[in-house]
Amino acid sequence: MDAALGGDDDRADDRRAMVDEQIAGRGIRDRAVLAAMREVPRHAFVAASLQREAYDDTPLPIEDGQTISQPYIVALMLEAARLGRADRVLEVGAGSGYASAIASRLAAHVDAIERHPRLAEIARERLARLGFANVDIHCGDGSVGWRAGAPYDAILVAAGGPRIPAALRDQLAVGGRLVMPVGGEHVAQRLVRLERDGDGAFRESDLGGVMFVPLVGAQGWRADSNGA
Repeated sequence: MDAALGGDDDRADDRRAMVDEQIAGRGIRDRAVLAAMREVPRHAFVAASLQREAYDDTPLPIEDGQTISQPYIVALMLEAARLGRADRVLEVGAGSGYASAIASRLAAHVDAIERHPRLAEIARERLARLGFANVDIHCGDGSVGWRAGAPYDAILVAAGGPRIPAALRDQLAVGGRLVMPVGGEHVAQRLVRLERDGDGAFRESDLGGVMFVPLVGAQGWRADSNGA
């Protein structure tokens, strides 16, 4: 654990219980994912008034009407992405920065995009303060990805779209994995893993039902369709 995180050891027991009961206990087996989630202090990514609930298996509100995803879903997506130590990762929907922090412990570098400027700035400051040096937070339209850093070995999309955006397909490296909820705007979606084969073809796997906020942007839902 980095020195910047050492002061959060007073919640280490809570993190271990969260992982054992809510994540490993529900079938997540990737040892690196479990270890990262035992290390990263989720309570440092929510408001002080919500820190008592930080290790419950539930989404929690953050600034600008957004949420931090429930821990199990973060773990499920990371396990599905099969991150390696040399991987370059794109996260769409940085939010609080929590999932980016977890991914940074599993991969070489994380680019994370957040469309809300205030959220992006808060996440950037928080990650720097906590010592997550291999994460870059960008403000922009995540539905079109981040071409400057492409191709990516893994892309994680923390918002539901009507389909996987063509821009994100294009930015996925050969052999890469993209994990994203796909479906209706205000109803349950299906979590999909898209893999790019050596010949450039794509294979999809259905990982089950989920419920995410809408992916707003040029290749997602229109902002005025949900009032965002």
